[in-house]
Amino acid sequence: MTTDDLSGMGPLVARLSRGGQRLRHADRTHPWVLDTAVVVVVFLMFCLPDLLHHGAGDGDGPRRFRLAFTQLPVAGMLALQAGLVLPLLWRRRRPLAAFAAIAAVFVLQWSIGAALRADIALFVALYSLALHGKLRQLAWACAVMAGAMVLVAVRASSAVSVWDALFFLLSTATAALALGLMIRIRRAQLAGLRDRAARLEIERDQRSRLATATERTRVAREMHDIVGHNLSVIITLADAGAYATDIAPERGKEALQLIGDTGRQALGELRRVLGVLREAAGAPPGGPELSPQPGLADIDALCATVRAAGLEVVYRTSGDADALDGGVQLTVYRIVQEALTNTLKHADTDTRVHLAILVEDSRLTIRVQDTGPAAPPGPPNEEGHGLVGMRERAALYGGTVSAGPAAGGGWSVEAVLDLTDLAPQGGAR
Repeated sequence: MTTDDLSGMGPLVARLSRGGQRLRHADRTHPWVLDTAVVVVVFLMFCLPDLLHHGAGDGDGPRRFRLAFTQLPVAGMLALQAGLVLPLLWRRRRPLAAFAAIAAVFVLQWSIGAALRADIALFVALYSLALHGKLRQLAWACAVMAGAMVLVAVRASSAVSVWDALFFLLSTATAALALGLMIRIRRAQLAGLRDRAARLEIERDQRSRLATATERTRVAREMHDIVGHNLSVIITLADAGAYATDIAPERGKEALQLIGDTGRQALGELRRVLGVLREAAGAPPGGPELSPQPGLADIDALCATVRAAGLEVVYRTSGDADALDGGVQLTVYRIVQEALTNTLKHADTDTRVHLAILVEDSRLTIRVQDTGPAAPPGPPNEEGHGLVGMRERAALYGGTVSAGPAAGGGWSVEAVLDLTDLAPQGGAR
């Protein structure tokens, strides 16, 4: 078959497919139409010829076939045909009952030695049982079918060989059974594929919602760290500048400059965080430029900002901190930023802060201790978003965060990260 032949078959296949879909939809809406149509077709093709030939008187087969079987009156023929064909009306709703009724009439008919074309209904009933019935019912149905075929072969032995008749009849029954099972398996496969597609769609939506919730949490944590820290610095500088305006105007001017620098820094970080959320196609040509996430090298600038707000910060490191993974460095930076922000919000202007970052073989420790109040004011037994955010970040690396009054006075925050596996749980942020 050439390519032109295949291309020419495309519209025909499409029309046939659409026609099949319309027929299946119509069958689901009005199932009795197809059942009635099957009965009508069987009657016209197999029952009506027997009635017409009976009226003609001599039949259309060889003489030995006409003499081998009993000639029935019209009323008896109609009764047997009705018993064979009418049960097909419920062949899909009650396939076992339809097969049993037809088989009973079939055995009765051949017991009296009558042959009818309507016997095809038994094969249709076997096909329907294989397609719509319970599989455990097929064993005894096949046994009944085999017994009926033996009866037919024996009754027809005067006209045809028993073995030839058995071969033909059992082959026809096997074909009906195989066709029903094949269509049943095919429908089960299609149903399984549709169910799998539906489950995959549900799983895809669930993964999408989970990813959205995770990203929303990450962005909220970043926004809290950026806005909370910089606003705390700006508020502290504004209070200090207002106090120094009357006493030392140059210090008030310096505070205003620091407020501007801090605000611009916060605005830049906000643009960077929000910029990565936009799609590349929808971002304007002059959008904000992306910059690397902050790391340990930026903690010095962070401490300088806190010092400008009036606090004294002593910062020291131990170990090879610069060799840490970028995700670990970002986690350390955000934990230190949040701890210093809390100190800035709750401590006095003469508070001294000791910041230490200790890197060991498989352990990183962050200690932030100040000499301010013994505990930050707030509702008892209630954690703020800052402490929760620090614990969430530390948990990405199997770490823990503890906060509370220090032994020598003041407030202490200590975070411990596990560096055994530098790949964080859930991926680096």
